[in-house]
Amino acid sequence: MLKVFEAFAGIGTQRMALRNLGIPHEVVAIAEIDKFAIKSYEAIHGPVNNLGDISKINPDTIPDHDLFTYSFPCQDISVAGKQAGLDIDSGTRSGLLWECQKVIAVKKPKYLLMENVKNLVGKKHKPNFDKWLDWLEGQGYTNYWQVLNAKDYGVPQNRERVFCVSILGDHEPYIFPEKQELTIRLKDVLEEDVDEKYYLSEEKTKQLILPDTSYCIDANYHKGTNLKYYLKKRRRQIIATKNS
Repeated sequence: MLKVFEAFAGIGTQRMALRNLGIPHEVVAIAEIDKFAIKSYEAIHGPVNNLGDISKINPDTIPDHDLFTYSFPCQDISVAGKQAGLDIDSGTRSGLLWECQKVIAVKKPKYLLMENVKNLVGKKHKPNFDKWLDWLEGQGYTNYWQVLNAKDYGVPQNRERVFCVSILGDHEPYIFPEKQELTIRLKDVLEEDVDEKYYLSEEKTKQLILPDTSYCIDANYHKGTNLKYYLKKRRRQIIATKNS
């Protein structure tokens, strides 16, 4: 039975993957502080031993485990974010990665699994990622990382993510799974009848497509915009309008 500790657990997608793969496992603890994520996690998986804020956890209190998953927050390294980074002691959400050191150093789980946005290995953040990999090697781990795209593994979505598998001690080399042929399209999984409450009003749609003013000039490159921030006027893209 594989014993698992999920840090930054969210709604438990790492656990879902193990279940879908048919791997016998037991989640001995998670670390999550978002109240909505916790509510969703327990609704999906049932009650769980939540140790809370990873920065405040005493690693000696964490149950022994074989697999440590640590898909840390991406907001400060995502191309859609403010690029605050993940430096040690930076105080950023993405910088919580370094809080995982104490867990790994004390508990020494056999396997580590991390997933994050592709920009983690971009020019700005790759030095910190390399520093992290070097630290893991110093702890006795061998690291295997690769950028994978969801569309190459049966999901009709162009979504690139960095995956890193680290294995302690002697082991057979890890090989990432081969790409799969995509057999479904997005329209095959979308619901046909969607409640009107999930649609933007005509007024909000016009604001999104043809804003009369630009509230800021943002030089950071990003693909698309954050709809929530856009409607709250916290972020704008530079676009030409009929009043330009």
